[in-house]
Amino acid sequence: MLRTIFVATVKMVGEFAHCSRRLLNQRFLREAVGRIAGSGIIIPMFLLCLWWFGARYGWWSAYLLPGPEVVFRSFFSLVKSGELTGNIMASMSRILKGFCAASVIALASAFLCGVYNPALRQLSPMLEFLRHIPPMATIPMLILWFGIGETSKLVIIVMATFFPIFLNTVQGISQCDRGLLEVAMSFGYTRAQTLRHVVYPSSLPYILTGMRLGLGYSWRSLIAAELVAASSGLGYMIIDAEQLSRPDVILVGILVIGCLGSVMDFSLSRLTNRFTAYKNTADGVV
Repeated sequence: MLRTIFVATVKMVGEFAHCSRRLLNQRFLREAVGRIAGSGIIIPMFLLCLWWFGARYGWWSAYLLPGPEVVFRSFFSLVKSGELTGNIMASMSRILKGFCAASVIALASAFLCGVYNPALRQLSPMLEFLRHIPPMATIPMLILWFGIGETSKLVIIVMATFFPIFLNTVQGISQCDRGLLEVAMSFGYTRAQTLRHVVYPSSLPYILTGMRLGLGYSWRSLIAAELVAASSGLGYMIIDAEQLSRPDVILVGILVIGCLGSVMDFSLSRLTNRFTAYKNTADGVV
């Protein structure tokens, strides 16, 4: 009798352990699938597989769209020769210089217009007019004024980057809590102290959002900037590859620009979320 009970108990424990392992594996599988689905990698992987299958089985001409293995071989070849690294450094230098210059000019102009309303009324018509002019339309005049050196390229990037930062900063200043401004006045804050301790922290999320948008416009204007007699840069590499009928190199340039832009945007996004979370916490305490 005891032996029968013991055997039945062991069998039941074994079945329970087996069922637990199955449930654990199913739960792990569901969690893994959920994590993959939430990471946003499904569509890129689907497009990559579609690209590979289409090139592998001749759904389109390999000249029009080379397969991923051809593009990857070109990528490693360009990296090995040092050509891609040099072009990346040249483009990154132009992007950072143009973005920083545009940020300084846009922030200074936005705070001037946000604090001093007559300045906004005077500058608004001209800025609204300039905002609708594509930077590429100014390339002939920029070459006449600044030549074919780096200055004309930086001006194009600045023109493309200025308005997102300026408009978002003005919006942030206009959304500043009037109650906080009245409190600052009651404590006898000067205008400079009010800007530093009230207006600037309140508008910081808008500023960072404008900088994210401006950074994207900087990358978009890169090709236009490097149309101006450039001898290096990712835009130059793409244009040169187009003239040499190298679609694989064109795709390498496009993918590298997308990856670099995404990394820089992700960094600014993390910075924006950090400061936004800090502001929300501070607002909750107040």
